Amino acid sequence: MPLKTYRYAVCGGGNLVFDLVLYFLFYHYIFHKEDVNLHYFVLSSHIASLFFVFPITFLTGFLLNKYITFQDSNIPGRVQFVRYLMVALGAIGLSYLCMKLFVDVMKFYPTPSRLITTVISVIYSYILQSTFSFGKRKEKEEFE
Repeated sequence: MPLKTYRYAVCGGGNLVFDLVLYFLFYHYIFHKEDVNLHYFVLSSHIASLFFVFPITFLTGFLLNKYITFQDSNIPGRVQFVRYLMVALGAIGLSYLCMKLFVDVMKFYPTPSRLITTVISVIYSYILQSTFSFGKRKEKEEFE
């Protein structure tokens, strides 16, 4: 197994556990499995938990990927951050759709649904993070 893949698995696994623990805590103890009224719209507790946990694990995921997994990337940090944000927003959109499907349509329990959704998002994220967010910048060729 390549070192980069191993580091991604360890960092991502740690962040995944952190995400699942936070999701469980938000869903059961902060939102008490009840809808969340945000004045302009109402979120179901499983979707609210997804969106409230996202900024926390987004930041920890970025830092782990930047400083541990993809250390050899020569792309500037602010560019990495914007690219990571773009991929993460795609992942949260994918997670939202999967959660709606699993919980609201298929009537699965929210926490196991989050685990299945995370596996799907991890595959999506690894492919895009390793090639887009933290890839290596190609050296510009000079023509004589």
